[in-house]
Amino acid sequence: MPKKIIIDTDPGVDDSMAILFALQSPELEVVGLTTIFGNVFTPLATQNALRLVELAGRPNIPVAHGAELPLVAPLDYVADFVHGRDGLGNTNPPPPQGRPLNMPAAQFIVETVMANPGQITLVPVGPLTNLALALALEPRLAENVAEVVLMGGAATVNGNVNPAAEANIFHDPHAADVVFAAGWPLTMVGLDVTMKTVMTADFLASLRASKIGQFIFDIVQFYLEFHRQSYPELGGIHTHDPSAIAYLINPGLFSTVAAPVRVATDGLLLGQTQPDWRQNWHTPNPWTTVSPANICVDVDSAGLRALYHQRITAGG
Repeated sequence: MPKKIIIDTDPGVDDSMAILFALQSPELEVVGLTTIFGNVFTPLATQNALRLVELAGRPNIPVAHGAELPLVAPLDYVADFVHGRDGLGNTNPPPPQGRPLNMPAAQFIVETVMANPGQITLVPVGPLTNLALALALEPRLAENVAEVVLMGGAATVNGNVNPAAEANIFHDPHAADVVFAAGWPLTMVGLDVTMKTVMTADFLASLRASKIGQFIFDIVQFYLEFHRQSYPELGGIHTHDPSAIAYLINPGLFSTVAAPVRVATDGLLLGQTQPDWRQNWHTPNPWTTVSPANICVDVDSAGLRALYHQRITAGG
């Protein structure tokens, strides 16, 4: 039976790559998309989410508009310099035909999970504001999800916004700390693995064998140029959000370790995801009630790329 998932997303080039990957995978049933700021502002994220379900021939998948601001911190910028002004590599696609649901993302998450206890996996691949708001609406949410698999954070490597923080966590560190401390089963697919898997320009060109692959190739050119300038030795792009989808499909591609994680919410290390590797902090202990997260620390990159290629090029 396919795994039912809600993808919480800020599309974004790599979000789009991840969403289309999920929609092309029979192991997964996407029951909704919820939108958030990060790569773009939330209104554009919602428009792009609608565009993606329509492109994939799945216009009946509901899209719920999410939070437009972080819980506490200001929203100073979005990453249009990485993803383009339209979030889709400045390809300027036409407006979507559909409209979002007439309910906020947090409410959609709560209603969907509580109507399907133990069956819904939440897959946030952007800042975690919607999940924190959903927990505030319904504290029993943590007991009723199947699991949370998120793309964000960095446990053993530096961040990508600054040396301490990964972008999704940095954009709303207060929400992220709520999510990591919520007590639900949580897997962190962070920079430890997403920066180990590189999709080269030749690999991306090989995706053009299908309509969806051609779309990905087109939108990724702006993203590829950002990587060429920022990581000239890389020879391609990091595989961020699609890695979370790959984990859902085949967790055997990843090596994991367990440790509680807290998020720094002020100071120089704002947004840092800090694991308690030894789990023996002295009392009074701010970690006492934090369940260990499942932290991805290594990945079979060749296997991940092969899986991605197979799914995106399937169907012509």
